[in-house]
Amino acid sequence: MNGKDRIKANVDDLLKEWPDEITLVAAVKTRTAAEVSAAYEAGIRVFGHNYVQEAQAMISQVDFKAEWHMIGHLQRNKAAQAIRLFDMLETLDSIRLAKELEKRCAQAGRVMPVLIEINSGLEESKSGVHPGAVDELVESVSRCQHLKLMGLMTMGAFSGDAELSRPCFKLTRRIFERLRDRKQPGMEMRTLSMGMSHSYHVAIEEGSNMVRIGTRIFGPRS
Repeated sequence: MNGKDRIKANVDDLLKEWPDEITLVAAVKTRTAAEVSAAYEAGIRVFGHNYVQEAQAMISQVDFKAEWHMIGHLQRNKAAQAIRLFDMLETLDSIRLAKELEKRCAQAGRVMPVLIEINSGLEESKSGVHPGAVDELVESVSRCQHLKLMGLMTMGAFSGDAELSRPCFKLTRRIFERLRDRKQPGMEMRTLSMGMSHSYHVAIEEGSNMVRIGTRIFGPRS
């Protein structure tokens, strides 16, 4: 089976069990344009990339229109480039980044949907806002006329055991539900982005409605 057929078989197998209400984001870091095109042909319509420059190169190589999400840590000096490339930014994690994105979106005359990334595992090595600082960031984003807060994102534990991520998913869901029930102007808490190839079953059990999957679609990275 060649690479294209393998990707199609993986996507077909995945979509057989996929609930309609869950958005599947194909995580394409390190993948080739040919692999991404094969995933599109197999039915994937939303793609996520971790790096701005690599995403720009990839998008320029594919011949289809899809929805693109930024799913990696975004540096402020890449904000202007990011808002031109992506349809959603899933990794807003600081007031400083929010202010920079607001400035760049205002200059570009667009409103950018964003998710706040939660450091639900409280790990110093990970990006994301500390759970205790979420409200302050939400207040800042709500004052940005060119950012639309659509929900939350979290990574969960970096482990082969999905159950180790369950507490992280539970915590993020509780924050999501609290913010959603607040019904604050300037935000529409619709999206809870949690789970990857090794943990998406647990994430969906805990309320995720957007999942970022790479290995399950494309196979192990080279």
